[in-house]
Amino acid sequence: MAVRTPDPDPADDGEERDPLAASFPAGARSSNSNPGWLSEVELAEARRRLPMLYVEALPVRTDGMGIVTQVGILLRATPLGEMTRTLVSGRVRYGETVRDALFRHVENDLGPMAFPLLPAQPTPFTVAEYFPLPGVSAFHDDRQHAVSLAYVVPVTGTCEPRQDALEVTWLSPQEAASDALAEEMEGGRGTLIRLALASVGALR
Repeated sequence: MAVRTPDPDPADDGEERDPLAASFPAGARSSNSNPGWLSEVELAEARRRLPMLYVEALPVRTDGMGIVTQVGILLRATPLGEMTRTLVSGRVRYGETVRDALFRHVENDLGPMAFPLLPAQPTPFTVAEYFPLPGVSAFHDDRQHAVSLAYVVPVTGTCEPRQDALEVTWLSPQEAASDALAEEMEGGRGTLIRLALASVGALR
């Protein structure tokens, strides 16, 4: 299944909209208050010439010893009406730190009461490379070459999915690493989940 990495649409409140839109966001204007924002034409040109930088997060719940007990998987609807499973994901804005981008996307997708515990050192557990041509790597995005910094992020609060995220499903690490879930994940992200769980010793 082809991945649709989020296309943020700047809003007056600073949040991003329509993260799975197949087309470019109608609200993206070069006159936006963010000087690093790209218009539709500029974004298309950038995607044609440059890799795009993303952050991705696998939300988890842990016990008192820091062992992962649950894994949060988002359910989203594509512009074509298809239901797909995915992770928290989005682009890094110009002038934005990776930490700020990670916090912003977790809050955008899981709500302000998720209370994510961001790592003290923003080093990803892996770097996922999405290519427009299938087979170059385990990850595929038919619109662009995207480089994604991937993190495991514990959340301690209440998760109430927002924007186009319809729900968050909490699974055991074994369920999250299953072949059945991998088939529902977009763009090869089932592989990313397994890498994430392996990085925190949650695979048995």
